[in-house]
Amino acid sequence: MSDNKKIQPLQAVKGMNDILPPESARWEALEAAMRGVLQRYGYSNVRVPIVEPTALFVRGIGEVTDIVEKEMYAFEDRADKHGQAEHLALRPEGTAGVVRAMIEHSYLRDSPRRLYYVGPMFRREKPQKGRYRQFHQMGIEALGFAGPDVDAEVILLARTLWRELGLKEGEDVTLEINCLGQPEERRAHREALIAHLEQHKDVLDEEARTRMYSNPLRVLDTKNPAMQAMAEGAPKLLDFLGEASLAHFNGVRALLDAVGLAYRINPRLVRGLDYYNLTVFEWVTAKLGAQGTVCAGGRYDGLVEQLGGKATPAVGFGMGLERLLLLLETLNLQAPVQAPDVYAVVPEPAELPRILPTLEALRAAGVSVQMHAGGGSFKSQFKKADASGARFALVFGGDELARGEVGLKPLRQSQDGSAEQATRSLASVADWAAELRTA
Repeated sequence: MSDNKKIQPLQAVKGMNDILPPESARWEALEAAMRGVLQRYGYSNVRVPIVEPTALFVRGIGEVTDIVEKEMYAFEDRADKHGQAEHLALRPEGTAGVVRAMIEHSYLRDSPRRLYYVGPMFRREKPQKGRYRQFHQMGIEALGFAGPDVDAEVILLARTLWRELGLKEGEDVTLEINCLGQPEERRAHREALIAHLEQHKDVLDEEARTRMYSNPLRVLDTKNPAMQAMAEGAPKLLDFLGEASLAHFNGVRALLDAVGLAYRINPRLVRGLDYYNLTVFEWVTAKLGAQGTVCAGGRYDGLVEQLGGKATPAVGFGMGLERLLLLLETLNLQAPVQAPDVYAVVPEPAELPRILPTLEALRAAGVSVQMHAGGGSFKSQFKKADASGARFALVFGGDELARGEVGLKPLRQSQDGSAEQATRSLASVADWAAELRTA
């Protein structure tokens, strides 16, 4: 290669984004808030592979869904010595992989499970703000619980998270619910719905005509203004529900009413995955334009058996972290960026052998310490100390070190308005470390 030829830098794949500081700190703060809520509700973390057999999603999500037909990153792996190649896919959602893991490890044999996951998912669609080809989800799965009580619980868990983040239900986010009933009820509704669609073929767009026989429920989820009247007049699944399905739905509603959670019954709410039955719900917002769904889920009692396990009731939800962070940003509710407790100003790098033991003692005592590195003037170091967001600067000047002390300078005005510099003894770090820790 010629010495004069410039090497072209590589860039990330379109729609797969780097998350750098300070933005990554907001992600960490959001995830910490989520984990705190999940722990209060008794959910345990599960981690499953990003790559799964393609057949898992074809069987679990449904062969005629948009995800499988258009969006999934599926590929054929290299052939083994026998010439056999596995068909693999990057996971487009989390539920199917969690259920596969439960079956494979017989994890539901002893007791029901409350589980959650956080991690990247992949769908090949047109990237737009809040919607990317690699995106991140937090999801919960409650497996082995059949009653409406856990349906209500997973909805209330989301409400608790909204409150933790400063979002107001009914204003920033709104709950919509529906009941999809059981397969036989959906079949009867499906026949009536297809007949309705056939009567209105003239207003159906190309996508609706494609879905009319393969997945007619999804036609009702259209955003096409020309089809809204047709969709509103379509047969409603609620009218086809039997006594048991209605009792389950009314049980969920009664529990939500008991805790004062307002909701809207949306008969056109169907969800895009084949495995749902009975309760489905979405938390939606009007603050993000067309990207209105913040959290969505429901009951999927048939999925475990569909993937080869024993019949097991289950319910859960998933929420996109990018979209939730975008909503928080839009409402000026960004999670605070974590700053160090102290910034160590080191005027003389040669003094580091005397300074480092103190910094390590502070860190061992739970104090977050950012040390200045690379030299520089006293003024420039203080500018960096202030920019770090630290509450204090520790000044290891020559005079202080000669006395066995360190200067302690507040960088943020205290509640009483004082910001006076003081000194502390290097020999008694444990005695003053607590005053530096963030409350």
